[in-house]
Amino acid sequence: MSILIIGGTGTLGRQVVKQAIDEGYQVKCLVRNLRRGTFLRDWGAELVYGDLSIPETIPPSFKDVTVVIDAATVRPTDDYNAEKVDWQGKIALIEAAKLANIKKFIFFSVLNADENQTIPLLDLKLKVEKRLQESGLNYTIFRCPGFFQGLISQYAIPILEKQKVWLLGESKPVPYLDTQDAAKAVIGSLVTSKSDYKSFSLIGPKAWTSAEIIDLCERLSGETAQVSYIPFIAIGFLRRFFRFFEFTWNIADRLQFSEVLNSQSTLSTKNKGEIFQSFEFLTLEQYLQEYFGQILRKLKEVNYQQTQRNSDISFL
Repeated sequence: MSILIIGGTGTLGRQVVKQAIDEGYQVKCLVRNLRRGTFLRDWGAELVYGDLSIPETIPPSFKDVTVVIDAATVRPTDDYNAEKVDWQGKIALIEAAKLANIKKFIFFSVLNADENQTIPLLDLKLKVEKRLQESGLNYTIFRCPGFFQGLISQYAIPILEKQKVWLLGESKPVPYLDTQDAAKAVIGSLVTSKSDYKSFSLIGPKAWTSAEIIDLCERLSGETAQVSYIPFIAIGFLRRFFRFFEFTWNIADRLQFSEVLNSQSTLSTKNKGEIFQSFEFLTLEQYLQEYFGQILRKLKEVNYQQTQRNSDISFL
């Protein structure tokens, strides 16, 4: 079985690539920047050039491919808007898959996107879901809420470096999960027909609020968080401002997504539908305990080495 992975350089995509290679699959990665994907080639993946914003570059990558895993989405810093990648590019991808008689198409969406259709990016995800369901392709859709890895830059690093943690008031609980667990679940779905023509929620074992995550980081790091709150009115103003310029639409969409995370309609575990879980997922406590453990051990080693150098100097 040969797998084509789109978005392989991303936070989730790279874990899907690694898991697929570890399981013995032949893996191709569609990448815009071959140099940026060098680490994927080092792992054993074949790199092929392709750009979702340029549909004609997509079909050549489907040669000898039986499964497509789409983990790509537009980044806030991209110089084109979400519709070009997350709608037009995805439609081109689906049509190419149909022509190539792909046996399985896996797509990543967002948990509870149907409750937040006012966000352009989530609305596009829903439209792609519908198009894929109507395509005739054997599909599996995984709806994810968010990943542990994103919490490191948002909470862990600022707390360790005694910088401010910026919050939008008290957030609603979100069932984050580890990208490695998501990748294992996705690759595991390839060997069972129970995932055919279905949509699943892929969620962590517990939903967490911002306050709970901060408390956990404080306990594991031994540091006290400096928390500052951004007024909702400020986020709304910035979102509307960025909407004036097409090249900042992606940033505006992300800001609107931040607003929704703190509203009544949020990425909760309610109405999550059928859940896909074939093994025990890592908990956030376990993930952060390992992260802070590694960081604190490294700091102790650095401090010890510095102390030894200072001691040696004192005897010169």
